[in-house]
Amino acid sequence: MSTLEQAPDRYTMRIRTSLPYDDAVARVRNALAEQGFGVLTEVDVRATMKAKLDVDVPAQVILGACRPELAHRALTAAPSIAALLPCNVVVRDAGDGTTVVEAIDPDAMARLESGPVVASVAAEARTRLRDALDSLDVPDVPDVREA
Repeated sequence: MSTLEQAPDRYTMRIRTSLPYDDAVARVRNALAEQGFGVLTEVDVRATMKAKLDVDVPAQVILGACRPELAHRALTAAPSIAALLPCNVVVRDAGDGTTVVEAIDPDAMARLESGPVVASVAAEARTRLRDALDSLDVPDVPDVREA
């Protein structure tokens, strides 16, 4: 069973799944939508690296996810938090038959911009992003937690 964890870097949440990359991207989009997030931006890292540097890298996409109600509350309380939005969710082919899905931990944003409203928004966003990642669990898959 895949397991969500706090990544060692302390600013992301990460899950590793046996889902093939393309399936994982589709599942992440659906999981985000189920939690009320829209995808505002999409960066195809592999295509960008090939076009700009002529280098080949594993498949990876950065999805900029936003839940408008939460963004509005945060921006009203702390306009400069806009520099930290949207919440990036990365899907990447790990190259070993697994796919890594990693999302910014909104608690990291709250550590940069204090205040009760931002803390409340971060807590709700974190719960929703965590639930989205948790929904990617694939039954009967060995736990491949990241160290």
